[in-house]
Formats: sequence, structure tokens, C-alpha cells
Amino acid sequence: MTVRPFHIDIPDSDVRDLQDRLARTRWPSVVAPDSWDDGAGLSFMTHLVDHWRHRFDWRAQETRLNALPHYLARVEGQDIHFLHQPGTGPSPMPLILTHGWPGSFVEFEHLMPMLADPGSHGGDPADAFHVVVPSLPGYGFSAPPQKAGTSSREIAGLWRGLMAMLGYGRFGAQGGDIGAGVSIWLARLYSDSVLGVHLNYVPASFQPWLEQAQPLTSEEQAFLDKRAYWSALEGAYGALHATKPQTLAFSLNDSPVGLAAWIVEKVRSWSDCGGDLESCISLDTLLTDISLYWFSDSLAHSLRLYKENRLQPLTFRAGEEVVPPLGVAVFPKELPMPPRSWMERVFNVERWTTMTVGGHFAALEQPELLAEEVRAFFKPLRPALVVARSA
Repeated sequence: MTVRPFHIDIPDSDVRDLQDRLARTRWPSVVAPDSWDDGAGLSFMTHLVDHWRHRFDWRAQETRLNALPHYLARVEGQDIHFLHQPGTGPSPMPLILTHGWPGSFVEFEHLMPMLADPGSHGGDPADAFHVVVPSLPGYGFSAPPQKAGTSSREIAGLWRGLMAMLGYGRFGAQGGDIGAGVSIWLARLYSDSVLGVHLNYVPASFQPWLEQAQPLTSEEQAFLDKRAYWSALEGAYGALHATKPQTLAFSLNDSPVGLAAWIVEKVRSWSDCGGDLESCISLDTLLTDISLYWFSDSLAHSLRLYKENRLQPLTFRAGEEVVPPLGVAVFPKELPMPPRSWMERVFNVERWTTMTVGGHFAALEQPELLAEEVRAFFKPLRPALVVARSA
């Protein structure tokens, strides 16, 4: 069978090995233990690891995660792990949600039922979706690519194949971070299949063709300046991922605390937590995501996707337009986001919403708000799906 149920079952030996490594942590000597100015704070990391060792229960998290509808599919020779929750409503729309780094399918745990069964979460059953949440190749329980060349562009092709395998010839796409890039590629390459795309982030590599007759607006120039400034101060991690990911992988694949520090520093910086990460995302949620990266033993491949995307950027030709409509939710603590006009150089932007709270991990931080936005964007697109079904 090409699609089969999947059950998470991490070996006891792997859980013991993780605990042994945590117990043998060699902590760095730092100038200011409470400060995050130089990177992950030592005080927070010792607090996190103490929780990881003495209070975090992987087996309890594993049991909870196994209550989700997990599957594996073989798509174009690639084993893809995904969640699939059919919608509860009169005519659910198929929708594929794509995560990024350092995220995983866990980001969508609370968002997924809100979209699949809106009637049970304060919404209209007519807005229900058949929700599909795949793990990117080399992330979580999706097998890593066996050769170079698997960028977000190629992943879009895998996602289209997965949706077709599930019987979804036409569908919507939603994503943030790397998932936003995959969603854009879906719309760009497969407009016959994609009804619309909703994003809560625009990848930095997104570059429309700039016509001399259509100069940059002041807002666009301010965005480019802000993005360059952010990249200079905060973008070193991405430059390393996109150039020499394998060197970094030796460290992060061998030290769970090193992996946790690499991830936690970004989650704190990019979320709307005001510096208090636990006020926004619990330690158990953080450690579940980090543990998935650790247990999957595919860290090198998850980092390497940055390099693949650098080699296959989202640049557009003169006059090129993307047919499926676009919706964007701009969360206040998101990384630098372009103005609407930047996206309108390529897309038909149907909805552009400035959100009041939330950051880079919108599905995790503000699932209710994101669910409302996704429902609102796709609502006027549903008649096209009905027409396609009757054709």
C-alpha cells in the first residue's frame, strides 16, 4: 500500500541515551548567565535541561501525539510522514499545512481540529477543511532525501502527489517559514490544483521582477533596508545552514543540549513572548519539538534544506504572475515582512490582515486567530471547489 497508518514508537535505548547525554552536559562558562545578548541564556538552558531530565515525560508526550491521525506515504520514491484529519461539515475543502524550521507537525496540533471541525470550535461547519499536515523530507518521521536537489520547489511536487494520492485533485495551501516557500511554489507550479494560498510569513528569497518603469515604493525600500539590517544582526544561523550545514550538524547531532540551545534561542527571539518564553510556549511543548529533532536522527538533512533553497530561490521573471489568489496574515512579532505592494507584483492578493498579537510560530502561539484568518480567506474560494467537483 502507498498510504499506511503510522505509530510513533521511539526505542527505550534511544530515550536512555538521551538521558545519559543530558546528565553528562559540559556547560560553557559565560559572562552573564541570565543574558541572551550573546545567544541562548545559560540560566534558562540549565532550567530547561533540568526539566528535560527530571520532569519531561517523553512517553506521555508520545502517547498524546499518537492520538493524532498519523500516516506514511510513498510519494515519488520518498517516504513522507503526515497527519490527515478529514473535515466535519457539509463540503470540506482539502487543505495542506506546511511547517518550517525549527518547527514540526507538532505546531499544528491545536490548529488542525479548529480547521477540520470548526463547528466544535466556535466556527461555521461550512468552513470545514480536510486537513493534511506533512513533515518536510528529513524532518520528524519523513525520510531524508537520498540525493541533493530536494528544495522547496521539489517538495511542492511531492505535496501535490500526496494530495492526489489522498483523492484531493484541488486544494488550498497554507504555511509559514519554509512552509510558506513550499506553498508559494505549489501555487506557482500547480495553479490547476491549488485553489489559493495563505501565508503567515514571506520567505526572504521571494524576489519579484523589478521593472524600471515601476520603481520601489518608500514602503518597499524601507522593508528591504529592514531586512538587510535584520540579516546582519540575526541572520548568521541562516547563512550557516545555507552554506555549510553539515559542519554544524556534527555538533547538533551529537549534543542534545547544543541542539536545544540552537532551537530555543530562535523560538524566543521570533515569538511574541516579550522575553519570557514560558509565558508563550510551555517547556513540554518546546521539548517535544526538540526531542522529535533529536530522535529522528536526520538533523543534517533538516539543515540542508536551507542550502537547497539558496540554490533554488523564489525569484520571478519579468511579467510572471501567480494565478491562485493569496492571503497574508502579518503577525506583529514576525521577522521582516514586505508590504502588500511587494506581493502584488506577482500575486493577486485577496486578503491582507495585520494581526494584533503573535509571532513567527503563529499556529503554535495563536491557533485561534490563525484558524479564523484561514477560514476567512478560503471562504469565498469554496465555490470554485464545488464547480471542480461537479465538472
